[in-house]
Amino acid sequence: MQKPAARKTVPWWEKGVIYQIYPRSFSDSNADGIGDLEGVIQKLDYLNDGSERSLGIDAIWLSPIFPSPMADFGYDVSDYCNIHPLFGDLDVFDRLVAEAHHRTIKVILDFVPNHTSDLHPWFVESRSSRTNPKRDWYIWRDAKADGSLPNNWGSAFGGPAWEWDEVSAQYYLHTFLKEQPDLNWRNPQVKKAMLDVLRFWLEHGVDGFRMDVVGMILKDPELRDNPVLKDDLDPANPDGPYYQQLHVHDQDLDEVHALIRDFRSLLDEYPERCGIGEVWYELPRWIKYYGSRGDELHLPFNFRLMKVPWDAGAIRESVDEMEQALPDFAWPNYVLNNHDSPRLISRVGDEQARVAAMLLLTLRGTPTLYCGEELGMENGVISQDQMQDPQGFRLGISYSRDLSRTPMQWTDGHNAGFSSAQPWLPLTPGYQSKNVAVEDRDPTSMLTLYRRLLHLRKQRPALHSGSYTSVAVESSDCYVFERSQAGEQYLIALNFSHEHQKLRIPGWTGGKLLLSTYLDAAAVFGKNTLDLRADEGVIIEIKHNHVTRQDG
Repeated sequence: MQKPAARKTVPWWEKGVIYQIYPRSFSDSNADGIGDLEGVIQKLDYLNDGSERSLGIDAIWLSPIFPSPMADFGYDVSDYCNIHPLFGDLDVFDRLVAEAHHRTIKVILDFVPNHTSDLHPWFVESRSSRTNPKRDWYIWRDAKADGSLPNNWGSAFGGPAWEWDEVSAQYYLHTFLKEQPDLNWRNPQVKKAMLDVLRFWLEHGVDGFRMDVVGMILKDPELRDNPVLKDDLDPANPDGPYYQQLHVHDQDLDEVHALIRDFRSLLDEYPERCGIGEVWYELPRWIKYYGSRGDELHLPFNFRLMKVPWDAGAIRESVDEMEQALPDFAWPNYVLNNHDSPRLISRVGDEQARVAAMLLLTLRGTPTLYCGEELGMENGVISQDQMQDPQGFRLGISYSRDLSRTPMQWTDGHNAGFSSAQPWLPLTPGYQSKNVAVEDRDPTSMLTLYRRLLHLRKQRPALHSGSYTSVAVESSDCYVFERSQAGEQYLIALNFSHEHQKLRIPGWTGGKLLLSTYLDAAAVFGKNTLDLRADEGVIIEIKHNHVTRQDG
């Protein structure tokens, strides 16, 4: 199957690569063991200084940096229009934006619209009495006549989604921690206040927003019970109602799209701004977040490749299914790793992580990299007494997001060059070999591979803006596709197995090897055939060839 190339006028988020920074773990400039904005500024040249020695990314997405009690490490916001002192202040943030823009790096902030902290002034007022003007800014309900909870909704962190408030003798809704009360987006004052938050940061020069759980912000006005699953319980959390329900009344309501169109209208007032949404729903529902006319999110985050087996056929099926389902105005995107999920390399292994790098940076669509992915960083080893994550405390250590939030590995020296103080989380074992300084000197390192891929993608328009075509091959262990645009044509062949593969590609007569994941020139290919070593991916420039495509 084939999808068309992008439009002639290509916005930055279609041809660029986004790099997610978890600020607490990126670089500590003031020796308190926690990363900060000054630390990010100091590392901007690593990300993109205009040379091929830098990583070559186009945008940074900063996980929350707002004032917060840190019950959920910044996703419990107590002031949307300021910076947490741990990270700096507004002056430092403005300098970060200026320094990033000087290096042609865009800045994306994490917007948390579903809930605030319970210490946010809005909620402090709301819970003060039933007659407070801000009472209806949150979702309050009486107990049922028999004294039970208002409905059966569950919290994603375990237990019910309702917390009793002794002062006002009502329950309030919290889809996550009890310290994160849900906002009532049916109140027009809430919508206005939150749009004002977006405008505040747009005026500070940010280039877009990643919108946290944006599909959850609107709830059923009648607060009806969710249907309960009977035979698909989460075995790791058998008592958690959230994981035993179909979420038809507490999220992904059709009405939410009108609110997202309001977000988009505001973004459109500021040229070249991008709206990215955390949306986990199945494909037919997920696609709706682009809007029926492309008037909602520019990029609903596509997590599909994080959920399918690491298998050539499954990956290809997922990509082709999405490509076929997307309307022509919609631009795809991909992510393999983030701050909420296990590290990619811990899921697929060192060898296949190289194949994953080539996959992510050659598919049609915007890639998002998670900091440390380019080094091959693994899951941390976190003991029970070292754990910080509330999700891990509630659901078990195997669910702890700390595993993917360990400090960035800059050197093989003290604390991996992250901080001169004790880091807030322990370093990942093996940082002595997997770090920027060591990998920078190694022409075959993971960091070198990412740099080569990123700069090749930037230099070859077909690799960032061209059409995508699946290519039929007999091997079920290989995924082959073509990227084309304006006379440029590239074949990407990925071996998902630990064995040598000999591919026959009817109609193909060879080409020029541009890059192998082995970072050598030993790839073998001839007329109609291509030999792939174990765990190898290749990018081949082809000219005037008819490659047999896969329809459907």
